[in-house]
Amino acid sequence: MFDTEAALLEKIQLGEDSFLELKEVRFAGKRVSEPRRDSLADELAAFANAKGGVCVLGVDDVTREVLGIPRDRLDLVTDYVRETCLDSVTPPLTPTIERLLLATTTGNEQAVLKVEIGRSLWVHRSPGGYMHRVGDAKRQMAPDFLARLFQQRSQARIIRFDEQPVPNATLDELNEALWRRFATTRSRDNRDDLLRKLGIASMDNDVLRPSVAGILLATDDPRQWLPNAYIQAVAYRGADIRPSGDQTYQLDAADITGPLDQQVLSACHFVAKNMRVAASKRTGRKDLPQFDMTAVFEAIVNAVAHRDYAMQDAKIRLRMFANRLELYSPGAIPNTMTVDSLPYRQAARNETITSLLAKCQVPSESELGTDRSTMMDKRGEGVTIILYNSEELSGRVPEYTLLDDSELRLVIYAPTETRD
Repeated sequence: MFDTEAALLEKIQLGEDSFLELKEVRFAGKRVSEPRRDSLADELAAFANAKGGVCVLGVDDVTREVLGIPRDRLDLVTDYVRETCLDSVTPPLTPTIERLLLATTTGNEQAVLKVEIGRSLWVHRSPGGYMHRVGDAKRQMAPDFLARLFQQRSQARIIRFDEQPVPNATLDELNEALWRRFATTRSRDNRDDLLRKLGIASMDNDVLRPSVAGILLATDDPRQWLPNAYIQAVAYRGADIRPSGDQTYQLDAADITGPLDQQVLSACHFVAKNMRVAASKRTGRKDLPQFDMTAVFEAIVNAVAHRDYAMQDAKIRLRMFANRLELYSPGAIPNTMTVDSLPYRQAARNETITSLLAKCQVPSESELGTDRSTMMDKRGEGVTIILYNSEELSGRVPEYTLLDDSELRLVIYAPTETRD
């Protein structure tokens, strides 16, 4: 938005509107005193809740004069904006912050910060409440307007969240090698029609954009648009998390990123690399793994397929301990299902994601512990496999628990002792 210096200067001279906010920057000692943090948070959240916009810091909003920011204080102001977006807005904003030199009326150049906020997939709350942009001002949303916006942007939409177009993403940002793998060799559709049929792209007003599912399965790093679309994995030495600052109690840790199918494979490799293997002498020496990898594979596939991606501030968490594996997946159980009914019923929160995962090939690697040719099937046997295989190995049934109606935890137990 306003991508050239000339376009931005022209916009500044026309004054504030639905897409432009101007802010003078002032300092008190070594801190930013203006704009105030709460006010800036309200302005930026209002853009995200509307159609997006640009805030230029270093310009007088009345005279439209470029006042600038001292160059030795650009880092300070940049940190101030970033911290405001992270700490004062829920869920946090992910702005694009650009440093520019703009010409003043006297012909000099002054440094400014251009803070661009895109239209968001979520509804954001700031210190002033739920704000949106109306003309050149921010306004609190009326209850009926807010209800409609939540319906449009949340999992309650008639169109599922994974089918939604991602604002500001373009089709060129999709990796062709990744989306081509979902197309049949007989397809004669052009690119745009094919992407729509696969659910990898959706219409955003009159523009075709990648869908949430497309971003998750056809880009190299979905976090650019969905910051918490990754698996946080940690392997611990003992049976608990120690509160001290000593990191030696961690064996390994990784943020597992990439397309969803690659996240599954990488998470399985993480478990296989870090789990312990005991020995059984029942019929000669026989390795006894800490966890059944078929069960682990099914659990991780289910987590990435069925988590609630509308929860921007939540990620999948994988925790390995000496006596158990814990897997946390954001979101309540869909529809009318309960924890007890998980082995017997099927319900997909993300139908497009599950459909695409069913086309993702699984490499023939023994440590993955599955003879599956694709990531998912349509039989809905994943939970049953998790429960049966894990109990066979450890003698204990895995446990599903719904935490605060917003996160599903699975605990898979390790064998308690070496079997002779």
